[in-house]
Amino acid sequence: MSEIGYFLSSEEHGPSELVDFARQAEEAGFTSAWISDHFHPWNDQQGQSPFVWSVIGGIGATTRLRLTTAVTCPTMRIHPAVIAQAAATSAVMMPGRFLLGVGTGENLNEHILGQHWPPTAIRLEMLEEAVEVMRRLWTGEITTHEGKHYRVENARIYSVPDQPPPVLVSAFGPKAADVAARIADGLVSTSPDAETVDRYRSQGGSGPAQAGIKVCWAADEAAARRTAYQLWANSGLPGQLAQELPMPAHFEQASQLVTEDQIAEMIVGGPDPEPYVEMVRTYLDAGFDEVYISQVGKDQAGFFDFYRKELAPRLT
Repeated sequence: MSEIGYFLSSEEHGPSELVDFARQAEEAGFTSAWISDHFHPWNDQQGQSPFVWSVIGGIGATTRLRLTTAVTCPTMRIHPAVIAQAAATSAVMMPGRFLLGVGTGENLNEHILGQHWPPTAIRLEMLEEAVEVMRRLWTGEITTHEGKHYRVENARIYSVPDQPPPVLVSAFGPKAADVAARIADGLVSTSPDAETVDRYRSQGGSGPAQAGIKVCWAADEAAARRTAYQLWANSGLPGQLAQELPMPAHFEQASQLVTEDQIAEMIVGGPDPEPYVEMVRTYLDAGFDEVYISQVGKDQAGFFDFYRKELAPRLT
């Protein structure tokens, strides 16, 4: 049976809210969750970006959810050795329930230390080496690494889980899918892209294929459309813009070219459960094993009630 999980948006909610929403999600019947990892939100309307590792500790201490980061960039803003320690600690706190989703990141988050933002091919190369570094450190042995992009000298992580956390890799396009198939324990995406899933599987990729979607439940469909557009117009930006623009203000400027109708095509909303079910099925039909649902806006309690009464019976 496919897994339906809850997607915690670190761009919209503060740290205590996220921990509380995780608890509410569990009470609503969810057994797994995603959590995004950002330094900046996509725009100022979203308005948040807590340090995800602190939030993960709170979720691990207060729920039994299985949790995946969606996704962490372990290549620039934070050295992979530090991410390895953070992930190891999370896995110790949540034995068998923590998964590390990783990706090549966005300039929006990774430029903050003044480093050069590399092209996609180099970022994929960096990600592959970063995963290698992390897995070596998770053995609990003293590790020295002299690589093309990273150096680690006599480092040992003492608090390691019995089993290292699975590493899931975000992939958009064939080159990223090939890297994911080579190094990952699973696939992550936010697009119902059957070609990427097929390529990942055909190249030997195993483990779960996870996807995240956004919805905006509200009793009034017009209100849901307005909320989705106000907070997530950036979802309609094409191509590589999401990876290349460096500041929330730039996303706000580019999003002026996106219409409310375009976002309504991407983010279902309103009181009718059938469009939600159809959207989830689109991802399942594309080959994804797990779909994580993010409720846009403040009314998380309303969404959880809607999920219990309307979505869960239809999706399970």
